[in-house]
Amino acid sequence: MRPVTLIVPFAPGGSVDIVARILGRKLTERLGTPIIIENRAGGGTTVGASAVAKAAPDGYTLMSAPCGTLANNPTIYKRLPYDPIRDFAHVALIITVPLILVVNPSLPVHSVPDLIKLAKDRPDHLSYASSGMGSSLHLAGELLKSLTAIEMTHVPYKGGAPAMNDVVAGHVPLMFADSGVALPQIREGKVRALGMSSKARIMAAPDIPPIAEAGVPGFDAACWQMIVAPAATPQEIVDKLHGEFAAIMALPDIRHRIEKVGLIPVVSPRPEELRRLVEAEIVRWSKVVHRAGIAGSE
Repeated sequence: MRPVTLIVPFAPGGSVDIVARILGRKLTERLGTPIIIENRAGGGTTVGASAVAKAAPDGYTLMSAPCGTLANNPTIYKRLPYDPIRDFAHVALIITVPLILVVNPSLPVHSVPDLIKLAKDRPDHLSYASSGMGSSLHLAGELLKSLTAIEMTHVPYKGGAPAMNDVVAGHVPLMFADSGVALPQIREGKVRALGMSSKARIMAAPDIPPIAEAGVPGFDAACWQMIVAPAATPQEIVDKLHGEFAAIMALPDIRHRIEKVGLIPVVSPRPEELRRLVEAEIVRWSKVVHRAGIAGSE
């Protein structure tokens, strides 16, 4: 039987990849069709996204698309090689990816208000790491800066893991980190958590408060992950896939496995509603990208 390819636009190991593999195994069981996870990293996810946008619209090529691919890149790139609205059929929203604001333990702050006070007392003293210019980790820091009127210098890395390594080593004092990367370091005492980027607490770390509750009302920088297919995929195939992913995400064992790594399972809206969600997120993050001065920078 012909396999279905589920493209992950990142290298193996991150939260997007982990969830794709969990869902791929379950989808194989339900459909009786092999699901192949193909990692196509590069170009700030544009390599993988372009491949899916140009694939045959027959349901055999899908992508696990993070919010950066669909919501951030349209403002960051001068010439994006795909259109996040016109080039994809939006199949199912599957998870929210909370980011955790962490600091090196040597930094004399234990809360978000502490960090804000330090940044205001010592302007231009603080820097923060991220997984790259325009990444969700970067934009979370820019959102914090804009909502609190503080200054911090952005230090981009080629991925969240090397950024975390330098925060642990004390070369950079803080960062927003993918929960899957941050939680092991927090548990080992290598970094200190100040707050979650999501509006809700997570099962894997219920003691870490949302930043919106910890001193910055309205803060919401959680990313999300959506399954998409090429735009001309027949509606009956999109509806079938939507139903399968929704059913998988409702399974208690799947939800538990996802929550265990610090992610939040989502009950997906219908496909027709997902397009409106992407459109709204493009507008929301466009404002942050423009304030950061990186619109059209790539």
